[in-house]
Amino acid sequence: MLIKYGVPLLVFWLPVTGAAQVVCALGSGASSYKASADQSPSPDAMQLITRTNAAVKAICVSSCPEVVVFRNSTASNLMLIADAGRAKLVYAPQAFAAVHDRHGDAGIVALVAHALGHALDDGLGAAWIDKGWTAELRADAWAGCTLAKSNLGSADLPAALAALADYPSPSHPKWSLRQQAIRSGYTHCGGATPFDTRGGKSKPQ
Repeated sequence: MLIKYGVPLLVFWLPVTGAAQVVCALGSGASSYKASADQSPSPDAMQLITRTNAAVKAICVSSCPEVVVFRNSTASNLMLIADAGRAKLVYAPQAFAAVHDRHGDAGIVALVAHALGHALDDGLGAAWIDKGWTAELRADAWAGCTLAKSNLGSADLPAALAALADYPSPSHPKWSLRQQAIRSGYTHCGGATPFDTRGGKSKPQ
């Protein structure tokens, strides 16, 4: 996954349409998003997004799509948007601050992993992906795979899971189904930390 910001990029996995399409929004209020308010991401946010990107690149290797990153206070927490053939990862700074306060770095990594999971799902295939899963569950599975590649510690994984549970999309099913998908991706991608149920917090240092 090639992560950039402030530069329009063509993305092979997204359809070129005249209007922007919300692929995923981790929260309600996506209709309030105003693209004109897009700004460059903060250094702190980019550090965590880049960390997630490194884990994603271990999965997609040479078949990684390109994504542009923006911060925007009108965004619905975290959004992945297809806009005229480019992929935009847009986060609300106030949402990232709340996630980090409650779940630490691992919480941000987990949410970004889910959003980028939609891109991985569109561009890659995997035998362990259940064909009966919805798009959100498939993205959860890829998020689990990304978390496995992120080398999270024993305290970080519960925090990551808690963040995913706290910030679902409007179309997500119940948490027990999501957890199965996340666990599948985490296990199949070699996660070393024991996978437990939702819980725990990772406070920022």
